[in-house]
Amino acid sequence: MMKARSLTAALLLTLSSGPALAQAEPPRAPRMPPRRAPPTSPGSERPAPRGMSKADRDAALTAIAAALRESYVFPEKVPAIIERLEQSRKAGRYDLEDAGVLSERITVDLQAASSDRHLYLNHDPVQYAAEQQRAEHGTPDEAAGPDELLRREALRDHHGLSEMKLLPGNLRYLRITGFEWVRDETGTVYDDAMRFLKDGDAIIIDLRGNGGGEHAAVRYLVSHFLDGDVLELTFLAGKNPPVQSRTLEHVPAGRLKGKPLYVLIDGNVASAGEAFAYDVAQFKLGELVGAKTVGAANNNRYVPIRPGFVLSVSFGRPVHAISNTNWEGVGVLPTVEAPPTQALETAQLLALKRLSEAPGVSPEALADYEWARLDVEARLRPTTVPVERLKSLAGRYGDFEVALREGSLWMMRPGRPDRRLSPLTADGLFAVDGSDMLRVRFKPKTMETLWRGAPAPRVYPRS
Repeated sequence: MMKARSLTAALLLTLSSGPALAQAEPPRAPRMPPRRAPPTSPGSERPAPRGMSKADRDAALTAIAAALRESYVFPEKVPAIIERLEQSRKAGRYDLEDAGVLSERITVDLQAASSDRHLYLNHDPVQYAAEQQRAEHGTPDEAAGPDELLRREALRDHHGLSEMKLLPGNLRYLRITGFEWVRDETGTVYDDAMRFLKDGDAIIIDLRGNGGGEHAAVRYLVSHFLDGDVLELTFLAGKNPPVQSRTLEHVPAGRLKGKPLYVLIDGNVASAGEAFAYDVAQFKLGELVGAKTVGAANNNRYVPIRPGFVLSVSFGRPVHAISNTNWEGVGVLPTVEAPPTQALETAQLLALKRLSEAPGVSPEALADYEWARLDVEARLRPTTVPVERLKSLAGRYGDFEVALREGSLWMMRPGRPDRRLSPLTADGLFAVDGSDMLRVRFKPKTMETLWRGAPAPRVYPRS
């Protein structure tokens, strides 16, 4: 589980100084729902669960109501939320000893009454203890140093940048599972990723399943696609002065402006994940491919609730510089709808088509894009070749032997491993499994081997 640090002291410290529209590190928005339980500190053990008494439940509900009255971002909704909780309490809905199930039921009621996906309750004694300590000591975030639990998870997750790969056609792919941020550490990881993306003909950033994280990571990422010092978001929190998030003046890897950009989204993208997608849409930085996102925009902080609960409370909201609103309750819509499981292939085809149609593209690049397109098309819309047709292609071609085994063609050559052939098109073009450099085309009396980048195929007559 990605745990955001307590925001109260940090935000108050930021807002108590400087102009009304201060440029500061913006509020953080934790992932939602939590991915997993946080790691315990070395040598420690998670406290054993105990049954919840009526006194425990009543005390927790009282504390939740107090936290909502104190800082919920939409005070006009608070009476209805508290009334919903009270009705459930009177109806016996919360008469449970299992704290985990109780937190789930309270979360359902909180979100039903508020339509706020950042308003939820977790039972987590480890995080409760950490938040309680911060609340009691009042230590500002900026002075406390990095939270070790956060840092350990960020290191294990590679700061949320889980996968980078080179796709055919020199499309550069980056998967971001969460916007994790450790000050003075995460930025260098993003720098390496941005340098990788910078050399691509087009960029694909995969946010599918990204439940959020910290806005500092979003700001760092989007700064690579915009000029410096561009107003992105303004954060509003009650009567406090607004806080601006502006793009960074300097990014070590350089800007990526102007490159074709495709961002993959789905119904599990939330919070900070949506913030980047919303930036892409509002600043018209590229295409959003997939399905509508969750619709959770509010900024939240954690409040310890006895015994062992942590309440996520929305205390502020972002306002985007272009739309003058945000994505709360409506989500971010794709510019190109696609089933999430096919969003990557859809984005690849869009990118390859755009690159192929660009003015001045070289014949070598065109051939490379076409080579890549055929592979993606085959994955998106697999070709099925009848067994009788496959059987007719089996035979000897020069030094090659082609045989039919269990419904697939196999290519064999003395001294070389056997290679399975997978159909790319219905007219006899096959991919060679295990190689993205070699393909095979069957003609009535010949078999051709096509090497990526080669000017002409090698022809082997059928004997």
